[in-house]
Amino acid sequence: MLEEYLTTNVFAFLLVFARIGTMFLTVPGIGEGFVSPRVRLSLALAVTFLVTQFVVDRLPPQPVSVIELFLLLSGEIIIGLIIGGALRMAVSAMHIGGTIIAQQAGLAAAQFFDPAQMTQGAVTSSFLTLMAMTMIFVTDLHHLFIEGTYASYRIFEVGKLPPFGDLAELVTGFVTGSFKLGFQISAPFLVYGLTFYIGVGLINRLMPQVQIFFVAMPLQMLLAFAIFAVTAGASVLWFINYYEETLMQFLGN
Repeated sequence: MLEEYLTTNVFAFLLVFARIGTMFLTVPGIGEGFVSPRVRLSLALAVTFLVTQFVVDRLPPQPVSVIELFLLLSGEIIIGLIIGGALRMAVSAMHIGGTIIAQQAGLAAAQFFDPAQMTQGAVTSSFLTLMAMTMIFVTDLHHLFIEGTYASYRIFEVGKLPPFGDLAELVTGFVTGSFKLGFQISAPFLVYGLTFYIGVGLINRLMPQVQIFFVAMPLQMLLAFAIFAVTAGASVLWFINYYEETLMQFLGN
């Protein structure tokens, strides 16, 4: 009797941990490479312990074969990757916008290590990405993520993957939304870059003997930093609204 009870509860805990652990592995802020694996594991285990108490009645019975158990765990891992990957794509929008800003400001060659992407990136993209992750915790949006770990069981039932057509449409929407946000953030710099290069090109035609692009580069950077100072606040607000909307999709609201 006791052995059967323990086996059932261990199975339920591991099944919930397969989804929540994957989400904590990929979610921005917690799933970063610079966060200690022990911290991530501790948080995932703690949230799994809490969520298991409320979703144990929604879990299927323990499978009798290894193949069924493997398919069940694989489905939970895929759902965790979808939720965590969607939030990761939202933060990547800041990286995309920052890269475009760097190109228009003449800072594309100034590479800096981006801890969120774990690779070299433009200075502006690293700054915007770190600012985005900071604002997630400052505005308490990570509380919505923790709530979403439980709410996801209302949207994605255990053992039932959504239709592949709907799943593909969902993933496509996250990708296109992130790129759209990145271009919206960098839109003022695209207009500025086009106007600046047209003006410099006309001056170069009037004075071809002067290396006008080299001379105008300090002015290009100065104006770009001025525009960045004005638009940085609005860019972060756009990101926070988009990140919250993405989370709300998994809260069923």
